[in-house]
Amino acid sequence: MIRSKLMFTLRALRQKLWIKPLGYAVFALAAVFVAHVADRLPLEDLVPDISFDTLEKLLTVISASMLGVATFSVGSMLSAYASASGSATPRAFVLVVSDGLSQTALSSFVGAFIFSIVGIIAVRVEYFGVAGRFAIFLFTLAVFGWVILTFVRWVDNIARLGRMGNTIEKVEAATREAFSHWKPWAPLSGLPASGPPPDGQAVHADEIAFVQHVDMAALDDWAERHGATIHLRALPGTLTTARRPLLVIEGHGPRDDADTDALRDAFVLAPRRSYANDPRFGLIALSEIGSRALSPAVNDPGTAIDIVVRIARLLRDWSMAPGAAEREQPKHRRVRVPRLDPDDLLEDSLAAIIKDGVGSVELDIWVQKALGILVHEAGEGLPVAAERQAKVALDRAERALSFPADIERVRRAHAVAVTRDLPASGGT
Repeated sequence: MIRSKLMFTLRALRQKLWIKPLGYAVFALAAVFVAHVADRLPLEDLVPDISFDTLEKLLTVISASMLGVATFSVGSMLSAYASASGSATPRAFVLVVSDGLSQTALSSFVGAFIFSIVGIIAVRVEYFGVAGRFAIFLFTLAVFGWVILTFVRWVDNIARLGRMGNTIEKVEAATREAFSHWKPWAPLSGLPASGPPPDGQAVHADEIAFVQHVDMAALDDWAERHGATIHLRALPGTLTTARRPLLVIEGHGPRDDADTDALRDAFVLAPRRSYANDPRFGLIALSEIGSRALSPAVNDPGTAIDIVVRIARLLRDWSMAPGAAEREQPKHRRVRVPRLDPDDLLEDSLAAIIKDGVGSVELDIWVQKALGILVHEAGEGLPVAAERQAKVALDRAERALSFPADIERVRRAHAVAVTRDLPASGGT
């Protein structure tokens, strides 16, 4: 079984901008040598004889155009990255960089350029026979077709990449995926902790860093071998310090330093947080986008309202548990994991937006509507936390708004949000 830590590392590598171009470059080199293998097959009398001159002209066309196209694509992508960081939040940069279609386009252009250069060299030294020349001719046509198709798809994608709506969608999707690892009945596929951890041996990190990933399978295997129970204390997104333990062991603790190091190795630590298993980080990024939209320089309450609705949808969908028969049972039963705190989730996602947009009656009303969704439809303790947050939002609005009619509108929205027997209102 592949360890989740290895899978997390491989996934992080895939988000690097240079990985795909490197892979396509290797494939381009391999294609030239594969074409030479065709000369060893009895195909000389079965395939047309493509001249060296024809191949060289075709490959020259690719080499002359692909370097310029690759340079253009890099410039367009850098512009999109700057737009995402400037208009949304710098925390969204990593999601824009990891856009799969843009990486594929850049990789295709670089790979086609390398294929053409190596192909020209092979043609000029007459490296191919009749079958090999026909094979490289077919590869060249395939490269032409692939580059054209990729360019058309990429142009449509780059027109959206880095724009506010596209960036918000990427952050929302990453947050939703992170929430999928935090099922209320099986957080991180472990057993939910029922209270504070018992007394036991604590294991601490050696550095101050953020937890990006926890290899639950490794912890569960260790606990199984030692007949112990592990209580996880540092969740993804936690800042580790010498005072804050990574975990607490109930039962037999580590026998030596090697045992302790094995437990520490189950944690991926880094200088910054990651979206992969940290839904609170995604909520913070969404909140930052909403707060920036409310700044005087931007003055875009519509985007903030959109963010508030998306946050409510994310939290509501996460909290809705299926029936007991349909639930996926915890895989790592020797690891106890604290549940996500509803108050923390609402504080991360809405507190800044409520504070920064308190003077906008439209936003105040939509905040009440969004919290009303959680009061009436969510589970896992979110209704109670949403009621508290709605009261805080109402208090802020009453202190910031001066026009009585606006205050009354917010009060009516609050009443609908927290009172279950009132009909929901339409419009703002």
